[in-house]
Amino acid sequence: MDLNLLTATTAARAIASGEITAEDLIRSCLARIDQREPAVRAWASLDPARALSEARERDRSFARRGAVSPLHGIPVGIKDMIDTADLPTQHNSPIYRGHRPGQDAACVAVLRAAGAIILGKTETVEFAAGGRKAPTTNPHDPSRTPGGSSSGSAAAVADFQVPLAFGTQTGGSLIRPASFCGIFALKPSWGLVSREGAKLASLSFDTIGWYARSIADLAAVAELFQIIDAPLAPPPMEKLRIAICPSPVFECAAAETKAALSRGVEILAASGARCETLQLDNRFDGLVDAHETIALGETRAAFLGEYRRAGHLLDDDFKAKVENRAGITPQQLRDAYDLAGECRAAFDRIAAGYDAILTPAAIGEAPIGLASTGDHVFNRIWTLLHVPCVAVPGFQGPNGLPVGLQLVGPRFEDGRVLAVADTVSRVFCEPATRGG
Repeated sequence: MDLNLLTATTAARAIASGEITAEDLIRSCLARIDQREPAVRAWASLDPARALSEARERDRSFARRGAVSPLHGIPVGIKDMIDTADLPTQHNSPIYRGHRPGQDAACVAVLRAAGAIILGKTETVEFAAGGRKAPTTNPHDPSRTPGGSSSGSAAAVADFQVPLAFGTQTGGSLIRPASFCGIFALKPSWGLVSREGAKLASLSFDTIGWYARSIADLAAVAELFQIIDAPLAPPPMEKLRIAICPSPVFECAAAETKAALSRGVEILAASGARCETLQLDNRFDGLVDAHETIALGETRAAFLGEYRRAGHLLDDDFKAKVENRAGITPQQLRDAYDLAGECRAAFDRIAAGYDAILTPAAIGEAPIGLASTGDHVFNRIWTLLHVPCVAVPGFQGPNGLPVGLQLVGPRFEDGRVLAVADTVSRVFCEPATRGG
């Protein structure tokens, strides 16, 4: 079979058993990229010779002392606003064209120490925060967006070009592209993965996470980053108590997302889970606006340096934020921060009564064109609440394109949500469940 089709954990087992080598796997991924990059355009920079050299070194290392970790020899894509010492980090910005950081970001250093191979840098929306869009197309339909800002990472994993890829979420930039591309993603609880070496947009929201084609792969990376401390123990479906939360913005959902949520409930209930509707109280109605206020306030500070030294190269989207054209006042910021803090504590108490909460991941199918990466209205609340989010595919819209859902839980209960997602994904991803 084509080795690029393997999930990360399956490939790691094959490497450990001697069935394949890391070099074999890298060559297969590079061949897929050569075939598909003209259409998908997921990569901002690649160095095949370096990746193959690293793979051979991983194979020699394995022969001497075995695997360093379950990710030994596994290729990973890195969003091009996360620093890498041996590849440029350009942020999809003319300001940083050809920029070579002096060292790896913390998350990249963890991956390298575990024996993973950085295959290349994936395309991103400018600074992962606005401005220029990525040139990446949706692997299922090149006329549509893969979502953003982690555009290249999501598309590369969905198109079998790499088994794992790292992205970031400030609004909905991990979960929404996963829904559009039909793959899994984890946005960890805020603060669990170091953001050192990743371009800052919002101090309160920026979160590093990753894409994969299985829950097992998400969990393997989570274990590496000490988010979970043992392999997953998926609970039996009949033991699960799942809250179904349309969220305060459900009126924004397209018909296919409403159908996916409804079908998801039917599948869970028929499989033995106890499903209950959760309507968040009025406090949560203001969280989308609070997210916008805080993001604008913090982005204003984050890009002041670029504005001062290279304003002529800065997209007007960022100039507007730095100049506070939205007119965000100190009182609005105080109110937004206060509401966020109040609702975080309240949501943790609510969510503690369930094994996980099922909610939409995106408005609907990926929109046509690359001018927009889609609306992140169904992600803002959960990003602001700092909770773990797991994107689970399994449904289709009227055009045959993916429509996903997400599972969320209390802060720092990432392991629990991943374990529930493992159980849920087994029924959502069966062919019989896919119709919207």
